[in-house]
Amino acid sequence: MSALFNFQSLLLVILLLICTSAYVHNLFPTILDRNKQGLMGIFWKAARIGERLSPYISLCCVFMAVSMVIGT
Repeated sequence: MSALFNFQSLLLVILLLICTSAYVHNLFPTILDRNKQGLMGIFWKAARIGERLSPYISLCCVFMAVSMVIGT
């Protein structure tokens, strides 16, 4: 099933996008900072969300991991 039609998979994809974008921005900040519009702008915005809301994103990742282990 596609991640677009399964809500839990969609949340997982969004969390992975946010976490990966924040990590890449930490390693190579100029790549995302110069591309704020267009398709790369999505990654820039996700990196901003990951940096500013990192405790909440971390908790969401832990809850998602627990729910995947439990299998609900």
